[in-house]
Amino acid sequence: MKEKLIVGWREMLSLPNLGIDKIKAKIDTGARTSCLHAFKVESFHKGDTLWVRFWIHPIQHNSEVEVVCEAKVMDERTVRDSGGHEESRYVIESEVNIGGQQWPIEITLTNRENMAFRMLLGRTAMNNRIVVDPAESFLVPFEESK
Repeated sequence: MKEKLIVGWREMLSLPNLGIDKIKAKIDTGARTSCLHAFKVESFHKGDTLWVRFWIHPIQHNSEVEVVCEAKVMDERTVRDSGGHEESRYVIESEVNIGGQQWPIEITLTNRENMAFRMLLGRTAMNNRIVVDPAESFLVPFEESK
């Protein structure tokens, strides 16, 4: 097993399968599942398989940069946010790249337009790979996906 990656409470990462080269994420041990900002979500079928197309502004406070993503829907779940509100969300899978390490994670899609981070990296995505230093930020040098 590889040595665990030590990260700060916020880090830059990429989601290469989705075409997101760089996004600032809150490393959130309080969130079970990772989530990603999606301001427009459309479901469609490829054969018998449900897919989702969604739009994202990956840079906070910048609506000029827009990425359109497509992913196979893995599940649809009811998720409770930190305020106790429940919402049905699509769940997709994507590779995450942080510190030059890459692995698949589950991600729910929701509108995070008014939130401080476009993405939360939840604890199931960190399982046996990451240790969080909550006093630090941006400990991991950002490396482009290969």
